[in-house]
Amino acid sequence: MRTHDYGRDVLSSGKPRKQIPEVVAEPGLVAEDPASGFCGAVVGFEKGAVASVVLEDRHGRRRLFPLVPAGFLVEGRPVTLVRPAQAAAPARPAVSASGSVRVEGLRARTARESRIWVEGVHDAELVERVWGHDLRVEGVVVEPLDGVDRLAERVEEFGTGPGRRLGVLVDHLVDGSKESRIVAAVRDERVLVTGHPYVDIWQAVKPAAVGIPAWPPVPRGVSWKDGVCAALGWGDPADGWRRVRAAVTGFRDLEPQLVGAVERLIDFVTDPDDD
Repeated sequence: MRTHDYGRDVLSSGKPRKQIPEVVAEPGLVAEDPASGFCGAVVGFEKGAVASVVLEDRHGRRRLFPLVPAGFLVEGRPVTLVRPAQAAAPARPAVSASGSVRVEGLRARTARESRIWVEGVHDAELVERVWGHDLRVEGVVVEPLDGVDRLAERVEEFGTGPGRRLGVLVDHLVDGSKESRIVAAVRDERVLVTGHPYVDIWQAVKPAAVGIPAWPPVPRGVSWKDGVCAALGWGDPADGWRRVRAAVTGFRDLEPQLVGAVERLIDFVTDPDDD
């Protein structure tokens, strides 16, 4: 039988103990309480016998946690949160292009099984431009469908279930349209379809954002993008899309119908009660 001489202190490894780093709890920093699993952005502080930090998650829920040593996780690592030095005026949390509190220093979460589907590549790029930060924080993937003609079939192939929802954004979703009839065939409580009234996603960008008084009318039988580019002298649709995309810097550049539709989809596919 082998024996080992552990020395006088059998609990000592001979290595210095790892120090838990201190992180300044700046507004917008995302931290997690490991005991409850609650994760949110720093939105304020409260005084008391023990100073506490207020965290707010994506759904607007707020919780109070004491600022104790090694009491939080940031990017999955234990840290001690400390209050920032007193300033003349409190800093306002940075916001993302969608208007939500911007999460600083947080790696994208592993993708959920739930998805958001949009009709085409331009729809996907526009959603990414405005809501990309939120989607990475929530782990939501957006996929283009290349049209919704086979929507009911695609939903069946996807196979919804607990923690596996679908949100679908549809162009020209108005009463009596072809799109409304296609959507009516989808009957699944874990599928939410929202849309906007515009013929094309370009129209959901406010004309002022792209420097025009209004989107020009396009004659029947003419591709909408081709007609718009011809009327405005924008070249081909690829040139036109570069103009439109570059003009969008945040949700204020979009029509409210589109903003509301996308926000509802994100809330639906991230609903914690369905996990």
